[in-house]
Amino acid sequence: MNFRHGHQDEPEINLIPFIDVLLVILIFLMLTTTFSQATALQVTLPQADAETPPQRPSEIVVTVAADGRVAVDQQVLTQRGVEALMAALRDARQGRTDVLLVIQADAAAAHQAVIDVLDAARQAGLVQITFATQRGRAP
Repeated sequence: MNFRHGHQDEPEINLIPFIDVLLVILIFLMLTTTFSQATALQVTLPQADAETPPQRPSEIVVTVAADGRVAVDQQVLTQRGVEALMAALRDARQGRTDVLLVIQADAAAAHQAVIDVLDAARQAGLVQITFATQRGRAP
């Protein structure tokens, strides 16, 4: 009979299955996560009963908040005025042809702020312009 009281193997922790499970969980979470489009300025769009136009691949979105702040493609402009807006529109248009300008103006935005956007668009050479609205009529 062999009654060895010699060296016993120490239990070891195998981390490879643990890492595999974590990677599978990470991939699952990445694939099931939904991303929402957040805008730089929160605006309440005016309402209309018109159909939604098809999305165009080359568009510049100008957002006008109720307090007069303006964002071009979700980048809030630090300077106000037609010249600053025109420069931002030219930068956004650079290298693109057949660009559609989408104006998302808050329903409570000043009329002058929207006119300034239209004036800057004309000076920047943008001729295709549309306004974003919500579906339905306001009560």
